[in-house]
Amino acid sequence: MSIAVTTQIICFSILSLVIIIGALGVVLLESIVYSAFLLGGVFMSIAGLYLLLNASFVAAAQVLVYVGAVNVLIIFAIMLVNKKEDLEPIQNINTRRISTITICLTLLSLLIRVDLSNVWKLASPNSSIGEESTTRIGEHLFSDYLLPFEVASVLLLMAMIGAIVLARRDVMNKDISTGLPVDQELIEKASEPLLMKKK
Repeated sequence: MSIAVTTQIICFSILSLVIIIGALGVVLLESIVYSAFLLGGVFMSIAGLYLLLNASFVAAAQVLVYVGAVNVLIIFAIMLVNKKEDLEPIQNINTRRISTITICLTLLSLLIRVDLSNVWKLASPNSSIGEESTTRIGEHLFSDYLLPFEVASVLLLMAMIGAIVLARRDVMNKDISTGLPVDQELIEKASEPLLMKKK
């Protein structure tokens, strides 16, 4: 076994361990802020796996799109909507946990079965398209997958607007400068000319 192969195995093991621990932290931690930051670490580790597969463009897209856009949007929404409210106890929490664990274990067993039942062959270096991969991805992105690409961008925009509306909901009914309710302030402004005439 050469040094390059050993280095790849070590890097793959470290990245895989980070992904597994980070994913468990995203699901199990109670603090949603920590979960969001761990999700960013998981995305970065996945980009590292893409680099090990010589898919540099996909790794860069992973960092730019998922870490730089999606994860930042999630953190932005969490910071806006982070209200200090006591959470009500969830009814039948144990039943929900059991059903969630059952579904996750079923999906994991299906993935393991697919992995073990297929024979994975390494692609020949001569069949690699190399630098043409970026061109082909661009062609597919703006032809075959144009509609999903645009729908995803609209959904992200809607999520950001929804987070802003939820965060500003308690302030929208009050004027920031006076602290009075908006309706009360409008009433006072409308009644000022009448009061001046009476005087």
